[in-house]
Amino acid sequence: MAGPAAPSVPSSRWRVAPPWPLPALLSWGASWAALRLLLLRGWPMGGALVVAALIGVLLSLWGKSWWRKAVIAAGFPVSFALSLPMLGLGDMPAWVWLLPLVLMLLVYPVNTWADAPLFPTPAKALRPLPGLAPLVPGARVLDAGCGLGHGLLALRQAYPQAQFYGLEWSATLRWLCALRLPWAHIRRGDIWLADWSGYDLVYLFQRPESMPRAVAKAAKELRPGAWMVSLDFEAAQLVPTASYTASNGKMVWMYQTPFVFARS
Repeated sequence: MAGPAAPSVPSSRWRVAPPWPLPALLSWGASWAALRLLLLRGWPMGGALVVAALIGVLLSLWGKSWWRKAVIAAGFPVSFALSLPMLGLGDMPAWVWLLPLVLMLLVYPVNTWADAPLFPTPAKALRPLPGLAPLVPGARVLDAGCGLGHGLLALRQAYPQAQFYGLEWSATLRWLCALRLPWAHIRRGDIWLADWSGYDLVYLFQRPESMPRAVAKAAKELRPGAWMVSLDFEAAQLVPTASYTASNGKMVWMYQTPFVFARS
Protein backbone atom coordinates (compact mmCIF):
# COMPACT_ATOMS: atom_id res chain seq x y z
CA MET A 1 0.00 0.00 0.00
CA ALA A 2 1.39 3.39 -0.92
CA GLY A 3 2.37 5.75 1.87
CA PRO A 4 0.88 9.18 2.44
CA ALA A 5 1.28 11.70 -0.32
CA ALA A 6 4.27 13.98 0.07
CA PRO A 7 3.67 17.72 0.45
CA SER A 8 3.93 19.72 -2.73
CA VAL A 9 7.41 20.70 -3.84
CA PRO A 10 8.06 24.44 -3.75
CA SER A 11 8.44 26.27 -7.05
CA SER A 12 12.01 26.32 -8.39
CA ARG A 13 11.76 29.61 -10.30
CA TRP A 14 13.63 31.64 -7.71
CA ARG A 15 16.56 29.22 -7.78
CA VAL A 16 17.43 30.11 -11.39
CA ALA A 17 20.27 32.63 -11.46
CA PRO A 18 19.67 35.74 -13.61
CA PRO A 19 22.15 36.44 -16.44
CA TRP A 20 25.53 37.90 -15.56
CA PRO A 21 26.27 40.58 -14.35
CA LEU A 22 22.79 41.00 -12.87
CA PRO A 23 23.57 38.73 -9.85
CA ALA A 24 26.48 41.00 -8.92
CA LEU A 25 24.46 44.20 -9.32
CA LEU A 26 21.53 42.83 -7.31
CA SER A 27 23.86 41.56 -4.58
CA TRP A 28 25.71 44.85 -4.24
CA GLY A 29 22.43 46.76 -4.19
CA ALA A 30 21.03 44.46 -1.50
CA SER A 31 24.12 44.95 0.66
CA TRP A 32 23.97 48.73 0.36
CA ALA A 33 20.23 48.73 1.08
CA ALA A 34 20.80 46.61 4.18
CA LEU A 35 23.60 48.89 5.39
CA ARG A 36 21.47 52.00 5.00
CA LEU A 37 18.44 50.41 6.67
CA LEU A 38 20.44 49.15 9.65
CA LEU A 39 22.16 52.50 10.17
CA LEU A 40 18.79 54.26 10.05
CA ARG A 41 17.62 51.87 12.75
CA GLY A 42 20.52 52.85 14.98
CA TRP A 43 22.90 49.94 14.42
CA PRO A 44 26.62 50.59 14.98
CA MET A 45 28.67 50.82 11.79
CA GLY A 46 30.65 47.64 12.55
CA GLY A 47 27.58 45.45 13.02
CA ALA A 48 25.83 46.91 9.98
CA LEU A 49 28.92 46.24 7.83
CA VAL A 50 29.07 42.61 8.96
CA VAL A 51 25.42 42.01 8.06
CA ALA A 52 25.75 43.80 4.70
CA ALA A 53 28.88 41.80 3.81
CA LEU A 54 27.20 38.55 4.86
CA ILE A 55 24.31 39.28 2.50
CA GLY A 56 26.81 39.68 -0.32
CA VAL A 57 28.53 36.39 0.52
CA LEU A 58 25.25 34.47 0.68
CA LEU A 59 24.16 35.94 -2.64
CA SER A 60 27.51 34.87 -4.11
CA LEU A 61 25.90 31.44 -4.37
CA TRP A 62 24.34 32.83 -7.53
CA GLY A 63 27.76 32.88 -9.19
CA LYS A 64 28.38 30.03 -11.63
CA SER A 65 32.15 30.08 -11.18
CA TRP A 66 34.61 30.84 -8.41
CA TRP A 67 35.66 34.17 -9.87
CA ARG A 68 32.03 35.30 -10.16
CA LYS A 69 31.37 34.27 -6.57
CA ALA A 70 34.40 36.28 -5.47
CA VAL A 71 33.29 39.33 -7.48
CA ILE A 72 29.83 39.21 -5.93
CA ALA A 73 31.16 38.76 -2.39
CA ALA A 74 33.87 41.43 -2.63
CA GLY A 75 31.86 44.05 -4.49
CA PHE A 76 30.23 45.64 -1.46
CA PRO A 77 33.42 46.08 0.66
CA VAL A 78 35.28 47.49 -2.35
CA SER A 79 32.52 49.94 -3.23
CA PHE A 80 32.22 50.91 0.43
CA ALA A 81 35.95 51.65 0.59
CA LEU A 82 35.81 53.79 -2.54
CA SER A 83 32.88 55.78 -1.20
CA LEU A 84 34.38 56.58 2.21
CA PRO A 85 35.65 60.05 1.24
CA MET A 86 32.19 60.99 -0.02
CA LEU A 87 30.64 59.66 3.17
CA GLY A 88 33.05 61.65 5.29
CA LEU A 89 34.12 58.56 7.23
CA GLY A 90 37.86 58.65 6.52
CA ASP A 91 39.80 55.47 5.91
CA MET A 92 38.06 52.14 6.17
CA PRO A 93 39.17 49.95 9.11
CA ALA A 94 41.53 47.20 7.94
CA TRP A 95 39.32 44.45 9.35
CA VAL A 96 36.54 45.33 6.89
CA TRP A 97 38.69 43.94 4.05
CA LEU A 98 38.77 40.57 5.81
CA LEU A 99 34.99 40.30 6.00
CA PRO A 100 34.41 38.74 2.56
CA LEU A 101 37.27 36.27 3.08
CA VAL A 102 36.06 35.17 6.53
CA LEU A 103 32.46 34.87 5.41
CA MET A 104 33.45 33.02 2.21
CA LEU A 105 35.37 30.52 4.34
CA LEU A 106 32.25 29.97 6.42
CA VAL A 107 30.26 29.12 3.31
CA TYR A 108 33.08 27.24 1.51
CA PRO A 109 35.42 25.59 4.07
CA VAL A 110 38.95 24.97 2.80
CA ASN A 111 38.72 21.19 3.04
CA THR A 112 35.79 21.17 0.58
CA TRP A 113 37.70 22.93 -2.19
CA ALA A 114 38.89 19.59 -3.60
CA ASP A 115 35.29 18.43 -4.02
CA ALA A 116 32.72 19.81 -6.42
CA PRO A 117 31.90 23.52 -6.08
CA LEU A 118 28.33 24.59 -5.48
CA PHE A 119 26.66 23.70 -8.79
CA PRO A 120 22.91 23.19 -8.33
CA THR A 121 21.11 20.20 -9.77
CA PRO A 122 18.66 21.29 -12.49
CA ALA A 123 15.09 21.04 -11.23
CA LYS A 124 13.82 18.42 -13.72
CA ALA A 125 17.03 16.51 -14.39
CA LEU A 126 16.15 13.48 -12.22
CA ARG A 127 12.49 12.92 -13.12
CA PRO A 128 13.17 9.83 -15.32
CA LEU A 129 15.02 8.04 -12.49
CA PRO A 130 12.15 5.86 -11.14
CA GLY A 131 11.72 4.08 -14.47
CA LEU A 132 15.41 3.16 -14.56
CA ALA A 133 16.36 2.93 -10.89
CA PRO A 134 13.15 1.94 -9.07
CA LEU A 135 12.88 2.28 -5.29
CA VAL A 136 10.27 0.94 -2.87
CA PRO A 137 8.20 3.45 -0.83
CA GLY A 138 10.12 4.55 2.22
CA ALA A 139 13.52 3.99 0.61
CA ARG A 140 16.39 6.02 2.09
CA VAL A 141 17.96 8.45 -0.39
CA LEU A 142 21.16 10.38 0.35
CA ASP A 143 22.41 13.49 -1.43
CA ALA A 144 26.14 13.39 -0.67
CA GLY A 145 27.21 17.03 -0.71
CA CYS A 146 23.72 18.56 -0.72
CA GLY A 147 24.69 22.25 -0.74
CA LEU A 148 21.51 24.31 -0.65
CA GLY A 149 19.30 21.31 -1.44
CA HIS A 150 18.70 21.53 -5.19
CA GLY A 151 19.54 17.84 -5.61
CA LEU A 152 17.17 16.85 -2.83
CA LEU A 153 14.35 18.85 -4.43
CA ALA A 154 14.97 17.09 -7.76
CA LEU A 155 15.15 13.69 -6.04
CA ARG A 156 11.88 14.36 -4.23
CA GLN A 157 10.15 15.04 -7.52
CA ALA A 158 11.37 11.66 -8.74
CA TYR A 159 10.71 9.66 -5.54
CA PRO A 160 7.94 11.40 -3.55
CA GLN A 161 7.50 8.39 -1.23
CA ALA A 162 11.18 8.16 -0.22
CA GLN A 163 12.97 9.40 2.90
CA PHE A 164 15.56 12.05 2.16
CA TYR A 165 18.92 12.72 3.76
CA GLY A 166 21.58 15.30 3.02
CA LEU A 167 25.24 15.56 3.97
CA GLU A 168 27.05 18.88 3.74
CA TRP A 169 30.40 19.92 5.23
CA SER A 170 29.78 23.67 5.18
CA ALA A 171 27.93 24.57 8.37
CA THR A 172 26.40 27.62 6.68
CA LEU A 173 25.08 25.67 3.71
CA ARG A 174 23.85 22.87 5.98
CA TRP A 175 21.87 25.35 8.04
CA LEU A 176 20.39 27.04 4.97
CA CYS A 177 19.53 23.68 3.39
CA ALA A 178 17.80 22.46 6.55
CA LEU A 179 15.88 25.74 6.72
CA ARG A 180 14.73 25.40 3.12
CA LEU A 181 13.88 21.70 3.28
CA PRO A 182 12.26 20.86 6.63
CA TRP A 183 11.09 17.51 5.24
CA ALA A 184 14.67 16.26 4.74
CA HIS A 185 17.19 15.08 7.33
CA ILE A 186 20.18 17.37 6.83
CA ARG A 187 23.35 17.04 8.86
CA ARG A 188 26.86 18.38 8.71
CA GLY A 189 29.48 15.82 7.80
CA ASP A 190 32.25 14.70 5.47
CA ILE A 191 30.74 12.62 2.65
CA TRP A 192 33.93 10.55 2.46
CA LEU A 193 33.89 9.64 6.15
CA ALA A 194 30.14 9.10 6.52
CA ASP A 195 28.71 5.58 6.32
CA TRP A 196 26.69 4.99 3.12
CA SER A 197 25.58 1.47 4.04
CA GLY A 198 22.12 2.48 5.29
CA TYR A 199 20.96 4.06 2.04
CA ASP A 200 19.13 2.64 -0.95
CA LEU A 201 20.37 5.36 -3.30
CA VAL A 202 23.30 7.75 -3.04
CA TYR A 203 23.21 10.76 -5.35
CA LEU A 204 26.38 12.60 -6.37
CA PHE A 205 27.16 15.73 -8.36
CA GLN A 206 30.93 15.61 -7.97
CA ARG A 207 33.94 16.09 -10.22
CA PRO A 208 35.57 13.61 -12.61
CA GLU A 209 38.66 13.29 -10.40
CA SER A 210 36.60 12.36 -7.33
CA MET A 211 34.52 9.65 -9.06
CA PRO A 212 37.07 6.82 -8.48
CA ARG A 213 36.93 7.59 -4.76
CA ALA A 214 33.13 7.52 -4.86
CA VAL A 215 33.15 4.17 -6.68
CA ALA A 216 35.51 2.61 -4.15
CA LYS A 217 33.40 3.84 -1.24
CA ALA A 218 30.09 2.79 -2.77
CA ALA A 219 31.42 -0.65 -3.74
CA LYS A 220 32.59 -1.20 -0.17
CA GLU A 221 29.59 0.16 1.73
CA LEU A 222 26.39 -0.02 -0.33
CA ARG A 223 24.34 -3.16 0.14
CA PRO A 224 23.39 -5.33 -2.88
CA GLY A 225 20.63 -3.75 -4.92
CA ALA A 226 21.42 -0.17 -3.82
CA TRP A 227 22.12 2.54 -6.36
CA MET A 228 24.79 5.14 -6.96
CA VAL A 229 23.55 7.94 -9.24
CA SER A 230 25.90 10.53 -10.71
CA LEU A 231 24.89 13.70 -12.54
CA ASP A 232 27.10 14.75 -15.46
CA PHE A 233 30.14 12.62 -14.62
CA GLU A 234 30.52 8.96 -15.53
CA ALA A 235 32.28 6.43 -13.32
CA ALA A 236 34.66 5.33 -16.06
CA GLN A 237 35.73 2.15 -14.29
CA LEU A 238 32.15 0.84 -14.09
CA VAL A 239 29.63 -0.44 -16.61
CA PRO A 240 26.51 1.68 -16.06
CA THR A 241 23.27 -0.11 -15.26
CA ALA A 242 21.43 2.66 -17.10
CA SER A 243 21.92 6.23 -18.28
CA TYR A 244 20.00 9.01 -20.00
CA THR A 245 20.39 12.57 -21.21
CA ALA A 246 18.36 15.06 -19.19
CA SER A 247 16.41 17.85 -20.86
CA ASN A 248 19.20 20.34 -20.15
CA GLY A 249 21.76 18.12 -21.89
CA LYS A 250 23.44 16.71 -18.78
CA MET A 251 23.98 12.96 -18.54
CA VAL A 252 22.67 10.98 -15.60
CA TRP A 253 24.51 7.74 -14.81
CA MET A 254 23.08 4.91 -12.66
CA TYR A 255 25.04 2.04 -11.13
CA GLN A 256 23.41 -0.74 -9.12
CA THR A 257 25.37 -2.86 -6.69
CA PRO A 258 27.10 -5.22 -7.01
CA PHE A 259 28.92 -3.11 -9.58
CA VAL A 260 30.10 -4.45 -12.90
CA PHE A 261 33.63 -3.22 -13.51
CA ALA A 262 34.72 -2.37 -17.04
CA ARG A 263 37.62 -4.27 -18.51
CA SER A 264 40.77 -2.21 -18.92
